[in-house]
Amino acid sequence: MINDTPLNTAGNSSKLGWERELIEKLAMEALREQRLRRRWGIFFKLIFLALTVSSLYLFSDFGSGEMENLGRHTALVEIDGAIESEGSGSAQAVIPALNRAFLDANSVGVIMRINSPGGSPVQAGMISDEIGRLRKEFPQKKLYVVVDEMCASGGYYIAAAADKIFVNKASVVGSIGVLMDGFGFTALMEKAGVERRLMTAGENKGFMDPFSPHSEKQKAFSQTMLNEIHQQFIDVVRKGRGQRLKETPETFSGLFWIGSKAVEMGLADDFGSVDSVARDVFKAEDIVDYTQKEGLPERVLKKFGASIGNGAISSIWKGSSPSLR
Repeated sequence: MINDTPLNTAGNSSKLGWERELIEKLAMEALREQRLRRRWGIFFKLIFLALTVSSLYLFSDFGSGEMENLGRHTALVEIDGAIESEGSGSAQAVIPALNRAFLDANSVGVIMRINSPGGSPVQAGMISDEIGRLRKEFPQKKLYVVVDEMCASGGYYIAAAADKIFVNKASVVGSIGVLMDGFGFTALMEKAGVERRLMTAGENKGFMDPFSPHSEKQKAFSQTMLNEIHQQFIDVVRKGRGQRLKETPETFSGLFWIGSKAVEMGLADDFGSVDSVARDVFKAEDIVDYTQKEGLPERVLKKFGASIGNGAISSIWKGSSPSLR
């Protein structure tokens, strides 16, 4: 049997349209509430983070206040890591710490603990020069270097300026040389059919560009520059070590030696640690660390990648700069 009852299409359509509109409104309202909750959640998280960072910052400041009434003590300044324009091995961090250590009337002497593979000849040179100035200004206050795992190249450049150098028998010492490294991709580009379009004003402006040929003239210029920096390094070592240095043809070749051999060669004076030098040499067991620590804001920014851009640029060009490593 055929049902010939007419369909109320207009009514059904109107009903469906009303329901659809209600569902859309409910969905939009739910979405709006979800966004609002998310925004408030982010807001409260940021407030909590700001309070936490502020609390940590204030707490860290309490421990880094002015040093008062320390009594007789041995001052400590540390270099841990590469000698670069930033960080614990930079001149802007080490020099102020050295000045505070020397200026404190209660410090009987200064220990510089070095654990470094080397780095920038400029930064090492500035620190070395400041050590020389402070030693002249405070002749009664000795500065001794204590080598940890390694004191190589730029690290040794600094150490040579000290009154004495103490090592562990297994410490790595030396590497008195200079290097400048990089890569050349010209042959690979030719095989791949890639053309380098570098426009410069100045014959040597593209010097050390890894995608351009390196001429013999440029190689000779680089070598001359490295030789000059190497000679500066040699002069610093000879001046600092004086008659204690037992020179051989390999002394300034860039080789490095363990601590026991370094003492034999006159690159170091004796064996010792920070504690033993403070106790047995300075006769002041209390050690006060004057090292300029990295502040909490800098650590937080680095943690969240604020310095990624600078680090990337630095890593690209680092190979083009002379390095005491």
